[in-house]
Amino acid sequence: MVQDGTTQLICLTASSGVPLFTRGAHRQLPFSVIGSLNGVHMFGGSQGAEVSSCSTEGGGRVVWRVFQDSVMLIAVGRGGPGGGREAEVCFHRLLENVWNCMVLVLGQDELARVRNVERLKKDLRSCFGLIDQLLEDRQEGILGNLTHCADSLLAPDPALLQEALDGFAQSADSEFGCLVVHGRIAPPTEKWWRLARRRLVLLSALIRSLTGSGTASCDYPVFLPRGSPNVAHRLLRFQLLPGANVCILCGPSPSLHGAQTGLVVPLWTPLMEALRDCLAVGQRCLPPSVSLRPDVLALLLINRDKRRCVSCVQASPGTSDPPAPSTARCWELLKAFYSFSVTRYFPQEDSTLGVSTEDNRDDFVPGFSHTPLQCYLVTDECKSFGLQTAQHLLLLLAPLWVPTFALHTVASQTLSHIVSAT
Repeated sequence: MVQDGTTQLICLTASSGVPLFTRGAHRQLPFSVIGSLNGVHMFGGSQGAEVSSCSTEGGGRVVWRVFQDSVMLIAVGRGGPGGGREAEVCFHRLLENVWNCMVLVLGQDELARVRNVERLKKDLRSCFGLIDQLLEDRQEGILGNLTHCADSLLAPDPALLQEALDGFAQSADSEFGCLVVHGRIAPPTEKWWRLARRRLVLLSALIRSLTGSGTASCDYPVFLPRGSPNVAHRLLRFQLLPGANVCILCGPSPSLHGAQTGLVVPLWTPLMEALRDCLAVGQRCLPPSVSLRPDVLALLLINRDKRRCVSCVQASPGTSDPPAPSTARCWELLKAFYSFSVTRYFPQEDSTLGVSTEDNRDDFVPGFSHTPLQCYLVTDECKSFGLQTAQHLLLLLAPLWVPTFALHTVASQTLSHIVSAT
């Protein structure tokens, strides 16, 4: 049932168990296995037990989740990099993201009241591109699907771009707009940050998906699961430069062509140099004013108030002994350390995951009255350190040659430098 390296997603109607779609695996599960997975959940419910997850003898994991008493999502796979509790959190977040993706594209009413199964199957195809992006999760530096924080980029001249964006959104009679650079939010409008954090993550994923279509602009209807689950807004996206897009959420006006010719061209053409400077930041996500210590391999910094994050991997000298992990491996280790730290030490703020990370922390924690503020992990590849403050959560990877007792100093100085510089 579990295929190596893949997570299979199954979507069924909750009442009758009719399959709506399956995604994510090269070899689809037989109908008998899908029926058995649905039957286990239904049997548990009939006995007064809620079946939410289980592990298999081969190291696999199955997670069930029912939404609006209408749609059941089942994830089957080996889970996240850490396995066990970390895998369960990853799966629950995946199912939550997939459901919100379906609501974003189709609207909540369409999913909560299944009137015609065959029509719903056809409509759900419009979600496949976004769902596949969530399942594959292969874009380096994009961690929002896991952290439920919006992936951000700190621009070199944010005030200039912020002023332009606010003027652009106001001219389009909208309060919701953002500049997206390399798939990450650069400056957004203030109201954009007020959207629920899962909507921010999914809107960013949708914008990346639309950008990958190759079109210079598009007009796409979206439903906001909390603010407007049944009435679609329009998401207008315009490519300013390759890798830089500006987006707004608006009503019936302006038209796509009218916004392109009357707003985008006159407002953004004078700012091409500032946009190129922003693009030059690249995957690093930090402006040139921030210089990282050479003993920092990778970092993930989360602003806990605004629920946004920046992440980067710093190239290490190839002559280090022992050799440092590759860039791709650093991204994997950073994800694994995030899952490790939030399921064991740092409390979670997500109440909709279906799994309580408060109860999953290490056994010694209940013996203390305080909440852990720091943690570290030493493996045969690197050393990892987590530092939590009232406003931020910083996770970083360091080479093995860094003394363990120095990790706190490295993390504290790195956090202080980034916050003061930006």
